[in-house]
Amino acid sequence: MKNLFKKINIKGRIRLYTKGWLMWFLGIGITSAICQLMRGWTTSDVHVPMIFVLAVLIISLSTDGYFYGILAAVFSVFAVNYAFTAPYFKLDFSPYGYPLTFITMLAVGLASSTLASAVKYQEKLRIEAEKEKVRSNLLRAISHDLRTPLTSISGSIGAVLDEEDIMDSAQRDELLLGAKQDAEWLCRMVENLLSITRISGDELQAIRKQDEAIEEVLGAAAAKFRQKHPEVTASVRVPDEPLFVPMDAMLIEQVLTNLMDNAVAHGETTTRISVSADTDGAFARITVEDNGVGIAPDIMKDLFNLPAKSGEREDKSRGMGIGLLVCRTIVEAHGGRIYAENSGSGARFVFLLQMGDSK
Repeated sequence: MKNLFKKINIKGRIRLYTKGWLMWFLGIGITSAICQLMRGWTTSDVHVPMIFVLAVLIISLSTDGYFYGILAAVFSVFAVNYAFTAPYFKLDFSPYGYPLTFITMLAVGLASSTLASAVKYQEKLRIEAEKEKVRSNLLRAISHDLRTPLTSISGSIGAVLDEEDIMDSAQRDELLLGAKQDAEWLCRMVENLLSITRISGDELQAIRKQDEAIEEVLGAAAAKFRQKHPEVTASVRVPDEPLFVPMDAMLIEQVLTNLMDNAVAHGETTTRISVSADTDGAFARITVEDNGVGIAPDIMKDLFNLPAKSGEREDKSRGMGIGLLVCRTIVEAHGGRIYAENSGSGARFVFLLQMGDSK
């Protein structure tokens, strides 16, 4: 496993170096071609240093680190002197004003490269800080959500063991059923967390999209749901023509499972769920609709985010924030989007997946 991660790291570095050199040669090549073309339009070469400085800035913004930008700045000084200023195709810093011009150009190029790299580094720090904030919020929400079922399971099993002699079968079955339901909820929570880890991890665990028949994915999710909730009617509607969508079928099934489970857990009066698929331009639109109480307006805005703080709202909607956060993470990792609305007779969740070549 250690060697596997090392190979992945080496491949990542190779891609990074390839991209850096590609951007460097493209930037210098295109800039040289532009300056060569402009030589036929004007006899002045005043514009040449500025064009190369712009190229240095673009290369610095398009590559990682300082190396490519600084190399472009140094190369540009000599390229301008050798190929684009008189005497042509000869290095000559002796004419009046040339040394100052080229020193200034080198300084501007180096400064542009350094500043561009510094800006990108600050942006990376900002992104890492946001990721750390999300991880902290996720850990806080998980800690809060896991505490209640674990306490309930422990208490129920302890009561059955300690009071077996004075407890009738109905009471014992009720406690064990509650412990079983809490254990099943914990299993779903772990599956959600594993899905987030899989998407947020390294390239080894990145999603792998393949063309999948949407009716098979929806049908599999609905079949599992019916086994867990036989009291709720679940129907599936798909187009007459086969619809193939690039996706990671296991992850999309996780999205459907979360949405249907939420419809039962938080719809309160949900007795019927419909899952459907159709097309919306270049996207496949998957809809999960229920006949429950709908979504409260005060939570609609942050429905797919973790709760801002622990409290009464989390107690009433245990696991809802994490489950929907997983849905949003998976759908966005597929290049799609997800949203929710009230349908008038319940809640409607819709997510869009782009159709096209699988990756």
